[in-house]
Amino acid sequence: MIEEGSYDYFDLKIEDPGILVLTFNKPERLNGMRSPMKRDLVETITQAQLDNRVRVVVITGSGRAFCAGDDVTRDEKGNGNYFRAEDGMVPAIPAGHDSRVGTIAGLHWISQAVNTSIRKLDKMVIAAINGVTIQTGLSLALACDFRFAAKSAKIGSATLRFGAMPDEGGHFLLVQTIGLPKTIDFLFRKRIVTADEALALGLVHEVHEDGALMDKAMELARELADGPQASIRILKRATYFAAETTMAHAFEDIAVRTTIIEGTPDTREGFAAFKEKRKPHYNKWIEDILAGKSGRH
Repeated sequence: MIEEGSYDYFDLKIEDPGILVLTFNKPERLNGMRSPMKRDLVETITQAQLDNRVRVVVITGSGRAFCAGDDVTRDEKGNGNYFRAEDGMVPAIPAGHDSRVGTIAGLHWISQAVNTSIRKLDKMVIAAINGVTIQTGLSLALACDFRFAAKSAKIGSATLRFGAMPDEGGHFLLVQTIGLPKTIDFLFRKRIVTADEALALGLVHEVHEDGALMDKAMELARELADGPQASIRILKRATYFAAETTMAHAFEDIAVRTTIIEGTPDTREGFAAFKEKRKPHYNKWIEDILAGKSGRH
C-alpha cells in the first residue's frame, strides 16, 4: 500500500478522489535519475496498481526541471552518482553495467522497467511537465497516457550529444507517439524543443502557463478518477494493444473485453443514469472495497 511522505527521490501524496501525486524532489540535480531512483519508481508504480485508493497517477517535478535525464555527474571522489547505492524503498542491488551482459541486464531490469511498469499500469497516468525534460525524463513522460507541459518547458533527447543510445526505450516511444519521420529528425538532429513546438510535434497534449500547469493536470486527473474505473482500465489496455497489433486481433480483443465489462456495477450505473437523466455515480465497488465490503459483483 502507498505510504504518503517524502522519500529519497520523490514525494508521494494521495488527493481525493484517488489521485496519487508523485513529485520528483531533487531540484538541485534537475531531478536527474539514478539507479536506486528508478527501482523506487517501479516499486511505487507496482504499489499504485494494487492500492485501491489510487485511481489516477500524476507525475511532476520540483524546481525548473521535470527530469533532465540520468544523473551522470560525479562526486568529489570521482564516483558516478548514477550508480551510488542509497537508502530507498527496496534493498540496494548492483546497477548492472559492469560488463556487456551486465549492461543488458541493467537496462532490462532497471532503466527500461520504469517505462514498462508505467505502460503496464492500467490506471491512467498524467505527466505534468513543469520544466526541462530530457532523455530518460522524456521517455518517462512518453510512457504516460497524458502529457501537459508548462509554457517554459524544454523537451528533447540528448543521447547523441554523448554518442549514446536512447537505451531506456525512448526511440520506440517516440515512433509510437509522433511517427517515424519526425522521430528520425528529433533524434538524429538532437532536437530540444519548446513546449509549443512539442505541442505542434504531437509530443504533448496541452500547453499551459507555468502557474496553471498543476491545476490543469489535477482537473484532468479528477475527471478521469470520477469516471468508471473498470471500463477505463480495460479500455486503456485495449487501446495500447490495438496500437501494436492487427485490426483483426484488435477487433477480437475488444469483443472479449466487452464481455468482461458488460453487466458490471459501473456499466449498470451508466445506463441507469442515462435513462434517469442524472449524473452517474461510478466506482461504488471501489468504495465498498475500501469500506471493507466485498468488491465482487
